Amino acid sequence: MAQEQENPETQPEILGIRSLPRRQILITLAGVMLAMFLSSLDQTIVGTAMPRIITDLGGFAHYTWVTTAYIIASTITIPITGKLTDMYGRKWFYIAGLAIFITGSLLCGLSQTMTQIIIFRGLQGMGAGIMMANAFIVIGDLFPPAERGKYQGLMTGVFGISSIIGPTLGGFITDNLSWHWVFFVNVPLGILIIGLFIFFFPNFRPSNAKPKIDYPGIVTLILAVVPTMLALTWAGVEYPWVSVPIISMFVFSAAMTALFIVIEGRSDEPIIPMWLFKNRIVAISTIVIFITGIGMFGGIIFVPLFFQGVLGLSATASGSFLTPMMLGVVAGALVSGQVLSRAGGHYRLQGMFGLAAIALGMGLLSTMTVETSYARAVFYIILTGIGLGITMPLYTIAVQNAVPYAVMGVATSSTAFFRSIGGALGLAIFGSVMNNRFASELVTRISPAAKEIISPEPLDSLAHNPQALMSPEAAEQLWGFFEPFGEQGAALFEHVFEALKLALSSAITQVFFIGLIVVAIAWVVNLFIKEIPLRKTHV
Repeated sequence: MAQEQENPETQPEILGIRSLPRRQILITLAGVMLAMFLSSLDQTIVGTAMPRIITDLGGFAHYTWVTTAYIIASTITIPITGKLTDMYGRKWFYIAGLAIFITGSLLCGLSQTMTQIIIFRGLQGMGAGIMMANAFIVIGDLFPPAERGKYQGLMTGVFGISSIIGPTLGGFITDNLSWHWVFFVNVPLGILIIGLFIFFFPNFRPSNAKPKIDYPGIVTLILAVVPTMLALTWAGVEYPWVSVPIISMFVFSAAMTALFIVIEGRSDEPIIPMWLFKNRIVAISTIVIFITGIGMFGGIIFVPLFFQGVLGLSATASGSFLTPMMLGVVAGALVSGQVLSRAGGHYRLQGMFGLAAIALGMGLLSTMTVETSYARAVFYIILTGIGLGITMPLYTIAVQNAVPYAVMGVATSSTAFFRSIGGALGLAIFGSVMNNRFASELVTRISPAAKEIISPEPLDSLAHNPQALMSPEAAEQLWGFFEPFGEQGAALFEHVFEALKLALSSAITQVFFIGLIVVAIAWVVNLFIKEIPLRKTHV
């Protein structure tokens, strides 16, 4: 079966792609960029509104589930969508994804309980997964590999821009309208994009395909991914890493992954064809994407925490410090895409530069202390952002260029899938590292005199949550322990507050250093990728 799929003669008729009117190509591209903007904006805009949602609906204990439901649903949907669009065409899946996303947005806005909003965020995530899986695949439909770099760079740029304006827009809508409109705002834009897709989106379909959906593969993939994502989300937060629920989920996921691989090897139309990874370019690109996802997303999530907790910025200001990094992502992606297309597709060389920039940025971030200036910290994150922008389009294009057109959808969506899994793994590991390092550092830095004033239970709570650095209310509560002791108490309070900063600084910079090591491993792996000229045709 694998040999049959790899034979170019069995690929679908794609001459229609080359003969599309330029106007239709441009309108389709605009629609895809709008859809990408919509789905990526939703990931950042909702975060700003979450405190207000919690206040109105209650259920603080389920706070993280609002994000977890979205991420798990979108991650699962991506590879399944990629395969199904190879079998049935992209157009109506894209429209269905938009419709699901709009429906989920509307229902989230109408939610009256936390349970409702969690369920409907999962529905939103399914729609977003379909949309994001299709976004980079459609670029492959519209343009041959030699031209894709320019447009993949644009797509990455759209992602970066949405990340920049999302938090500000979310805060504005929440403050001036209500949190409900954070979701309702998706509806009119989504309907507009559906209209564009119905009238202008080309409906390419395999002309000789006799689809047979791999239901066992879909079921085992879901059963492999969901427990893994839940375990990575809960480990070190809801349950210890070495606990029965976490270990059981990992063991079950491992068993389902093994069964999934067996099923895929025997399926006529596997969801993720295992023979793809026999291709050296696909295999190495996937490894680099996965490793980079661990180091990149796992480390960068802690940048606002450093600015707020260590450097003393407000929550709003610390979030805005990600803006320079995302501008770096946009700039790096646009330049990288243009260079890739115009210089003949030297993705290994560009990968070396991009990964080196990320590693250098992470290394510099790992040297920060409580004395680091804002300007220097901003320079470090801009450098990291430029590296991210350079690398993000590269490996998707390398994979698309290395596989037959008939499996481009599943190959492209697999890159997004492994990036998501890597990011989730990195976030879980680095979160655990940070928490453990912070607790141990704080205990050693607090003087015996301060420990005598703070009883063991509050001290333990302080060692697992540096909230006093970011919340005036928590700082006031901490001051309450020392206030009765007059001048000595004031001095001890300053000492404990400084110990908190130093401990958090040490913990976060250790995360950045580990991120540097992980990205350095990706840099070494990238050396083994084989460069082949980017095709100037689809086949």
